[in-house]
Amino acid sequence: MSKDTIALTDLNPKILEFQDQLRTKYANENLQAIKGQTVFVGSSLMEIFPIEKMQAEQDLGLPTHIYNRGVRATTTADLLANLDTLIFALEPSKIFINIGSNDIGFAVAEDVFLANYTEILAAIKTRLPKSQVYLMAYYPINTEADFAGMTQKAHLYEHRSNQLLNEASLKVEKLAKKFNYNFINANDGLTDAKGNLKAEYTFDGAHMLPVAYQIVFNNLKKYLL
Repeated sequence: MSKDTIALTDLNPKILEFQDQLRTKYANENLQAIKGQTVFVGSSLMEIFPIEKMQAEQDLGLPTHIYNRGVRATTTADLLANLDTLIFALEPSKIFINIGSNDIGFAVAEDVFLANYTEILAAIKTRLPKSQVYLMAYYPINTEADFAGMTQKAHLYEHRSNQLLNEASLKVEKLAKKFNYNFINANDGLTDAKGNLKAEYTFDGAHMLPVAYQIVFNNLKKYLL
């Protein structure tokens, strides 16, 4: 499973082509999907959340099926441009959003990031007024530990830090209040004494292993019921 997870975060040189292929795959799967279920949307941190595998292999005791529509290396602008495929086609009753960490990592201007996020939420409010929407706090990272095979550490963390992610989470929380949506922090149990993502829960300091996602799921479960 760890190798599968690592492979999901491999930024292919043809990343845009890959993203298009993945969204096409999702669009095809949407044709057979059950309406009114739960959808998880976001970037790679959502894509590698093995929630569909967990639900297939474990008795999670959930009332709805969860569709994962995460797409790696995407930003708020990407999600905004693909709302039909990633959310609206499913007509979900519950929507969990974790998007924006790449806006921070790619140094997207804060006003652009917030404007995009606002437009996403406004579109959901218009198209799916009865859906329950949950905006997730950004996961912690670990910029201190050394990870095997990590060759682009300086590049990955050039614009990322726990302080920036925490500050962005506060802004997302304000957006949630503005739209009368839910803001949830599912990070309890992920950090060490310094507030960093525990080294044993990640392979590069930013992307998490399945053991960490099990913790996240446990924290999310009450919202999924």
